[in-house]
Amino acid sequence: MLLPAKAEVARQLRRYRAWERVMLASPHDRTVRATFEDSGYTLCVLMGKRCAREAAEAAERYLRSSLSGYLHELDGRPHPDRSGRRAPPPERRSTAPRR
Repeated sequence: MLLPAKAEVARQLRRYRAWERVMLASPHDRTVRATFEDSGYTLCVLMGKRCAREAAEAAERYLRSSLSGYLHELDGRPHPDRSGRRAPPPERRSTAPRR
């Protein structure tokens, strides 16, 4: 899985939050609203989310966490202990008769 650079995510999140404040201060300004929506769309693309609010939350989690922690959070499955060695796979025996 490809993940965006944390510096780019941080930059886009700052941009999104700044335009969010401007949009809340003047909600009827169409130019401000369009720029805010564009910044939200960019964040959605970066974070792979459909909603700007979800993308902003995902960006904040991504910036707070380590790479392995974020990946663990994404897939929701427990990761095997990396410190221990795994046993080799069991030998497979064919049930077909030998010739």
